[in-house]
Amino acid sequence: MDRLDYYALEPQLGPDECRARDRVRELVHSEIAPHLNTWWRAGEYLPDRLYPLLGEAGAFGAHLQGYGCPGLSYLAYCVVMRELEFCDSGLRSLASVQGPLGMYAIHAYGSEEQKQQWLPRLARGEAKVSFALTERLHGSDPAGMETVAVRKGDEYILNGNKCWIGNGSVADIRVVWAKNDEGRVEGFLVERDAPGLRAEDIPGKLSLCLSRTSELWFEDCRIPAANRLPGASGLRAPLGCLSEARLGISWGVIGAAQSCYHAALDYAKSREQFGQPIAGFQLVQEKLAWMVTEITKAQLVAWQLAALKASGAVRPQQISLAKRNNVWMALECARMARNILGGTGIIDAHPVFRHLVNLETVFTYEGTHDIHTLILGQDVTGISAFS
Repeated sequence: MDRLDYYALEPQLGPDECRARDRVRELVHSEIAPHLNTWWRAGEYLPDRLYPLLGEAGAFGAHLQGYGCPGLSYLAYCVVMRELEFCDSGLRSLASVQGPLGMYAIHAYGSEEQKQQWLPRLARGEAKVSFALTERLHGSDPAGMETVAVRKGDEYILNGNKCWIGNGSVADIRVVWAKNDEGRVEGFLVERDAPGLRAEDIPGKLSLCLSRTSELWFEDCRIPAANRLPGASGLRAPLGCLSEARLGISWGVIGAAQSCYHAALDYAKSREQFGQPIAGFQLVQEKLAWMVTEITKAQLVAWQLAALKASGAVRPQQISLAKRNNVWMALECARMARNILGGTGIIDAHPVFRHLVNLETVFTYEGTHDIHTLILGQDVTGISAFS
């Protein structure tokens, strides 16, 4: 299916970006999309056999350099996220956990030994990583985290709880954020078989069903002191990882919006009422025109954001603007598309309702819409609304 590109941005992609786009698009089209409804109905996660294929296609840490990582541009990374989310937000979400969260944390803050040990395997999809920051009582306020890591000789002892952690129950390595003896946030690598670690998937999830979401408990969990990320000191470190992921989200949701738009357009042109296709009715055309306009505006925001990120000139507040606007836009597109499809919009013969429930989650995670609103508000007024 063609993508909506009203302002002809796609021809501006370079050869590397086009190759990355086409590799991931072909993989999704051949190996994932045909089976998605079957997995969704059965409540099954993405099969493990597909992780190496995603790695081979460059879907994991596309913009990271060295250590077996794809080594592509920020723009290529963003295009990959869009292609994944055109199919399903859960698919993009698991790639976000693997790449811009977990792999980026090791790449940016890890020791040389940690990078050599984990990044090549993670890039190839031969191992899984999770990113454990959020706690049950501390979502939008990560500074209040209660998980602690106490140094005892050649080990750290972790105690605490993390919740809503992608891949948390199956990860081979977990990037866990905890406070040290002095109350300062640090990062630690916790391996699958670490004593004192317990993990369970969160049951009853009705959104992002393709990807696992777990809760973790650390009960005198012992890890080697060498598993501390030496470059991660303070809350700025995990927030830096979130900035990487939010950049990808701001692009990814454009893919979901495009998918909803095309489903609505195709249906409106084929569905007849009162003797003509409903695409000829003014109210339907108004909805389609709104979707074209808002998707195009979101594309322009995302494109410039990728350029700012590549140049090193981006500010976190600019990322907040893109995440806030583009996710809202995509969610509204899904709602409008469901409206155009009428009753047909709630069955999985069309992707719209699946996108709709997925985007309800994306609207909340990686910083809620309201939190990003307050970040922007503080930036433009100089007055914090968080206190």
